[in-house]
Amino acid sequence: MAADGPLLLVIDAAIVLVALLNLLCGYRAVKGPTVPDRVVALDAIATNVVAIAVLFAIKTGRGLFVNVSIVLAIIAFLSTVAVAKFITEGDVIVTRE
Repeated sequence: MAADGPLLLVIDAAIVLVALLNLLCGYRAVKGPTVPDRVVALDAIATNVVAIAVLFAIKTGRGLFVNVSIVLAIIAFLSTVAVAKFITEGDVIVTRE
C-alpha cells in the first residue's frame, strides 16, 4: 500500500531533507580535514542513502526497496569496519607466514 495524503507530503519533505544532509556529508568527505572525518562522512552518506531507500519504499509501497536498504546497510557497515581497521593497523587482512 502506497502512502497518500499528508503522509506523502511528509515523506517527500523527509527525502529532500535527507538529500540535503547527504550533500553536507559529501562536502565533509571531500574537504576532510582528517581521514577519520572522511570515514565518518562516508558512513553518514551510506546511512542517508539507506534512509532514502526506506522512505521511497514507504512512499511507493514496494517492499523491494527495504531489502535493498538492508543490503546497503550491511555493505556500509562492513566497509566502515574495514576502513577503520586499515587506518588503525595499516592492513585489512592479516596473513600469517
